[in-house]
Amino acid sequence: MTRPLVVAITGGSGAVYAVRLLQVLLASGREVFLMLSRSGADVIRQELKLELNLSVAGFDAEPLVTYRSPWSESVPELPDDWRERLTYAAIDDYFSPIASGSFLTDGMVVCPCSGSTLSSIARAASSNLVHRAAEVHLKERRSLVLVTRETPLSVIALENMTLAAKAGATLLPAMPGWYHGVRGLDDLVDFIVARILDQLGIENHLMQRWGEA
Repeated sequence: MTRPLVVAITGGSGAVYAVRLLQVLLASGREVFLMLSRSGADVIRQELKLELNLSVAGFDAEPLVTYRSPWSESVPELPDDWRERLTYAAIDDYFSPIASGSFLTDGMVVCPCSGSTLSSIARAASSNLVHRAAEVHLKERRSLVLVTRETPLSVIALENMTLAAKAGATLLPAMPGWYHGVRGLDDLVDFIVARILDQLGIENHLMQRWGEA
């Protein structure tokens, strides 16, 4: 018996990681609660050229979930019922189930995780549902993976990372390795997504692991 997973997309660069993560989770049959910050939607518009309506009534996940980068050789393979397993939660909807610790999940990923989102989570300064859901996962001792993407890092960002890690979060910067037979950008994206799935305890074969033939 598996429980839902929570995925939040915020304003850090690297929206392609979030898209690939959603595709793999839905393809594996998992139920997903999805949140997008307004800055996250702006980054998606800039990087993926997708326009998303963040209102609950107008949100359409299909352009995001079926997105394929112009450089990608990987074609998303989605089951016919993926829409039934994807629930969109507006960022200001505190009545969403994921705002409460009594709603059980198998973990949460913030991908990408912007610096401001990291700061709010690390310092328990909740001002939207992403922050609140992350706080719930920390207080309930559930897996919380923060996929940061920023360089170079200021002392303040490092302190926020340390605070979040001490509180129980896993900091997983979007820094792909190069030891797994990289032949294209798909391999670099899949490296990060594979490491996220590892933290959630989800079996995957997205990359050749160190020591594998």
